[in-house]
Amino acid sequence: MIRKRPLIAVLLAFVYPGLGHAYLRRWLRALLWFGLVVSAVVFIVPNEPFEAADSVLAGAQAVAEQLSFGESLALASIVVFNMLDAYVLAAYVDRPTTTRAGDEDAVPSCPHCGKDLDEDLTFCHWCTTELDQLAETEASADAEPTGDTDSVKNA
Repeated sequence: MIRKRPLIAVLLAFVYPGLGHAYLRRWLRALLWFGLVVSAVVFIVPNEPFEAADSVLAGAQAVAEQLSFGESLALASIVVFNMLDAYVLAAYVDRPTTTRAGDEDAVPSCPHCGKDLDEDLTFCHWCTTELDQLAETEASADAEPTGDTDSVKNA
């Protein structure tokens, strides 16, 4: 499983609400955010400044002048909440899961990619991480530090 970067999801969500969710492959949420922005713009933004303007930039400036504080706050809050939702999905929800110590029926998962492991294999068949090496490095980190304990006792 490729871990998606939260910062990229947030930046894409800032560019246009829903793009961060498309990056995370959350298609339904992306479609809902796209739809929310389009419907908010249709109902909130007046159409007359765009018709009277010479260019898109002049039309956007005229619209910005005509929007009230509440309308601007509503449009900004859609973008902010979209960015927050994309960040939470990328940083916390789409993380690899590990099994709990109390679950006897749970299938063990790979500590590297988070996918289910085959108990007969000594490596993860999804990401090819060797499990014996991971267990040895964890065991050596938990073990007592090596050294001459007699010299410490006699000192």
